[in-house]
Amino acid sequence: MLTIDIATARRFILGKQGLWPGRRRRGLAGTAQAMRDMEYLQLDPLQIIARSQDIKLYSRVLDYTPGLWEQATYDQRRFFDWGGWLAVRPMDELPHWRVVMRREHDGDPDHDSRIRQMGIEHAEAVAEMRVILRERGTVSNRDFKMATRTRTQSYRGRKDSALALYYLWRIGEVMTHHRENFERVYALAETVAPADLIRESDEDEVDRFLIRKDVAFAGLSRMNRAQDSYHRGVPFSRVPDIREAMVDDGELVVVKVEGWKYLHYALGPDAALLNDLSAGRIPAEWAPLDSTTTDEVVFLAPLDPVSARGRAKVLFDFDYVWEVYKPADKRRYGYYTLPILWGDRLVGRFDSKLDRTTNTFVILGFWLEDETLGTDEAFAEALARGFARFVAFLGADKVDAEAIGEPLLRGRVVAS
Repeated sequence: MLTIDIATARRFILGKQGLWPGRRRRGLAGTAQAMRDMEYLQLDPLQIIARSQDIKLYSRVLDYTPGLWEQATYDQRRFFDWGGWLAVRPMDELPHWRVVMRREHDGDPDHDSRIRQMGIEHAEAVAEMRVILRERGTVSNRDFKMATRTRTQSYRGRKDSALALYYLWRIGEVMTHHRENFERVYALAETVAPADLIRESDEDEVDRFLIRKDVAFAGLSRMNRAQDSYHRGVPFSRVPDIREAMVDDGELVVVKVEGWKYLHYALGPDAALLNDLSAGRIPAEWAPLDSTTTDEVVFLAPLDPVSARGRAKVLFDFDYVWEVYKPADKRRYGYYTLPILWGDRLVGRFDSKLDRTTNTFVILGFWLEDETLGTDEAFAEALARGFARFVAFLGADKVDAEAIGEPLLRGRVVAS
């Protein structure tokens, strides 16, 4: 068992996710590599200033522009999107995921029984969609008018055709061919994925793969029965036995983080990296291509795995909740608040919007964890550089920083 301090844990998780000590990927090729580094790129349709998945990649990739992930996924076919927990995954993993898809079709106890039931309840529409897909090649939900369909009450769609297409997508018969305004356009799997990947891996190999991938995504994982892990296919009824075998085989290593109540697991090959970080050594392959996060702050997406769902509190002692689904009078900070990463710490947050009529990036609110940063010259420079890059990423012409109450910080941001 390894024992590390929380600073090492924080740097390890940030570094594995490509966020520290700075951006080490560039352009389209770097976007694809960053998506692999992340293990999963969770997708979200909401667009206030930019979609969450684009903000995640902006924070990891130099010269990233919104939509590059779609080029890597749908144009180059290097990735595919799938799942009740909607995320992009590498295409070469498809044989593993086809086992999970088949388990959903069969109603495996560790998977969503609602998918199997959906197929049973809408069997006629499912058969119809199969025929239409063969005839047309690609189909979207918008191709079917409500007046010609059976209305449903599911949160997955209001038409039987929508549920039938979703069902076929979940069980792997169809895949996302591309997206139009974020909406899936479906096609038969054999027209999207390479023929050699339309197969199933060995069942036991898949279970180990799912656990390895979940641990790699977290960096350090308790491997508890979390809802997100459930949606990522982790076979919870079999986890204890598989986990212990993987520890015995060196695929996983047990890690104790000082100050944390529970033991965590990391990938076995990462044990050397954890030891290096504990000794203050940063791997050469993590060297930034440009500025470090100390030179230039980075803004984290609402669904970034290093800070979402309570993780910011554990890793950074930073209480962060994405308040987009809270009523306005219940919000503490704002509708679309983003955390600010400086060095290896979260030091503040801001709420913002993009005024598309004037193409102005408007800061609606700005809050620091430590008020003394408001007069810190180094932080002011790093913040200004971060906002300058972010405004360029958004394609805005100007910035409205009146909501930044600290004169030094406001002046530097406006001047940048």
